[in-house]
Amino acid sequence: MALFYSVTQLEELAGNDARALWRRILRASAEESGISEEQSLAQMNAALDAMIAADAAYDPEQRSRSRLVGGDAEKLRRYVESGESICGPFVGRVLCGAIRMGECNACMHRIVAAPTAGACGVLPAVLLPYAAEHGTPREELVAALYIAAGYGMVVAARASISGAEAGCQAEIGTASAMTAAALVYLRGGSARQMSDALAIALKNMMGLVCDPVAGLVEVPCVKRNAAGAMNALCAAELAMAGISSRIPADEVIDAMRAVGALMSPLLRETGRGGVAASPTAERFRNDFFGN
Repeated sequence: MALFYSVTQLEELAGNDARALWRRILRASAEESGISEEQSLAQMNAALDAMIAADAAYDPEQRSRSRLVGGDAEKLRRYVESGESICGPFVGRVLCGAIRMGECNACMHRIVAAPTAGACGVLPAVLLPYAAEHGTPREELVAALYIAAGYGMVVAARASISGAEAGCQAEIGTASAMTAAALVYLRGGSARQMSDALAIALKNMMGLVCDPVAGLVEVPCVKRNAAGAMNALCAAELAMAGISSRIPADEVIDAMRAVGALMSPLLRETGRGGVAASPTAERFRNDFFGN
């Protein structure tokens, strides 16, 4: 049996005190892992440190081995800092962070799979700029990571976080949903609002296929991290405004699982469908790997 199998379970765990939900997730997770709460906290702090270090280690001159990825986060940074961006500085920093982390992953930096390596950019891209913008204490960021982890556990147990099993909806979609729930927590939202944010984010990403060009976690994966981060902001804003998901979160997760099962294997990380099957992608694959 999974540690958390339903969003309803998390809401019941929160009771009337959503602010305490993260600590209840911490306690249950530590017990399940057979470690102390202090050890669990140390592990989560280490994950946060790794996110911060990966973001700081970005090298705009570095390129992935395929040469498909690298340097785009720097282009975006310059554009945002020019004052000409459409969305403004905060959203610009979120987008930059997502591309930066995705490029770090493709260039073999140490990243945090949240919940997967291919979706590693979404959670830090939102939480780190948010913390800088609002002066969020470190302990609150750690608490938000537990919230993200708790909701992510439900998706993993009830559906999947594997692109090979359920498409990119299970990777970027789950990362976006986890981030939306964590952001609602940081904004002081209720457990129900966290659940609504998760459901809205997942619905927006439902059906997203996994179609990596040449089988590499680079194109379109890196840019999808930026889309996932933006989707998380959207879902959190709607939930905080009091807009609920008409379909309960658990039912949304079940629907995602069903959609994943309906996907052709060509659309589940094989690199043989979607944009991976485009003429340009096929030419690149043949040039890079040989016929």
